[in-house]
Amino acid sequence: VSVGNGCGHTLLTPHSGTLSSKNYPGTYPNHTMCCWRLQAPPGTSLLLAFGDVDLEPSEHCAHSSLLLADPQTGTAYGPYCRNSIPSAPLLVTNSSTVTVLFNSTSHRSGRGLLVSYATSQHPGMGAASPGMQRHPWDVPDPALTMCFSVYCPAGCKDIHGDIWGNPSQGYRDTSVLCKAAVHAGVIADELGGQVTLSREKGITLYESAFANGLRSKRGSLSEKRLVFHKGIFFPFPLKLRHDFSCQTWCSPMCSVEVSGFPVCCLPSPACDDVLEVVAFNASSWWHEVDMLGRDRAWVAERAALSTTGHSWAAKPGAEAAWLELDLGTRRNVTGIITKGSSEQHDYYVTSYHVSSSRDGKNWRPYRGSSGQEDKVFEGNADSQGEVSNAFIPPIVARYIR
Repeated sequence: VSVGNGCGHTLLTPHSGTLSSKNYPGTYPNHTMCCWRLQAPPGTSLLLAFGDVDLEPSEHCAHSSLLLADPQTGTAYGPYCRNSIPSAPLLVTNSSTVTVLFNSTSHRSGRGLLVSYATSQHPGMGAASPGMQRHPWDVPDPALTMCFSVYCPAGCKDIHGDIWGNPSQGYRDTSVLCKAAVHAGVIADELGGQVTLSREKGITLYESAFANGLRSKRGSLSEKRLVFHKGIFFPFPLKLRHDFSCQTWCSPMCSVEVSGFPVCCLPSPACDDVLEVVAFNASSWWHEVDMLGRDRAWVAERAALSTTGHSWAAKPGAEAAWLELDLGTRRNVTGIITKGSSEQHDYYVTSYHVSSSRDGKNWRPYRGSSGQEDKVFEGNADSQGEVSNAFIPPIVARYIR
């Protein structure tokens, strides 16, 4: 729960979360306050990571301050400001409830604060706010590619900081780690979670991509790059709206035995590059007749990503249009990639829902990790680029619509 006019980006869940002052990382406002009440499940305790505490200094932090209180034990931490910062970047409490209080009076400068938290069930949160971690380890370059496990709290998607790269290439090592993890689709922003990654040799150029509601930047050479591992991955690329194409593939699996410690990455068992779509079906299709009287059928069968020329298109003016894919048998589907049509018509989809079925008759809307409302996926902004979205949790079904 958060109350007050000084609250910035805030996402609080029972197991992890991220909170910041208003305008962060810009200057926080005068005469504001925010009170966050963090509540973890019974039997667990809270760990708080101070990503940034930049409040204008004053005697006893009287003008602007961050104060934490444990109502269960009566323990207080702080007040903190620029001349009285936390003694360690990670605060381990013995309580499942902590109150975080931020207040300000008149001041001239200060970014404010950024704090993340997790429960004692997730000790791998590290020694700094994972949302701000750029280098989550400090070890010599390993002789072999090594995996590391880091816990990312909920709410890292909208924190300040840049990412360079994409899931297939990896990410420049100066990227904000947990923000990159959301972009890569290894965690859901509304839940957070443990991520496994390796530090590998950098590449000359990192390409930009739009994925899971985030746009990464195009970046130049770096000495090292971050590569996320998420086990067997079956992303499901599709072209949508007046244009729909589909393909799936799998990627390497990484085995991690000890959270927070490096272990060897193991290659995955052999798997097919493409998950076959047995049949396509659609609510309607567009029978185009051009100015020369030539016919062109934008039928569902043309939805495969490998199809050259025009793709599938719904009948113009059709409402609630859908494309259905039959995978032949039940499959584990963990992602989707959408792309518009660039052939003569500038068609693309800006948002969409996903449903699944095991028998083709009873359909279940995808609601994502929250489970409360049908999830709306963010689609494309033009007809040229590809946009990726992850299914967390994955869909197990034969039919996708």
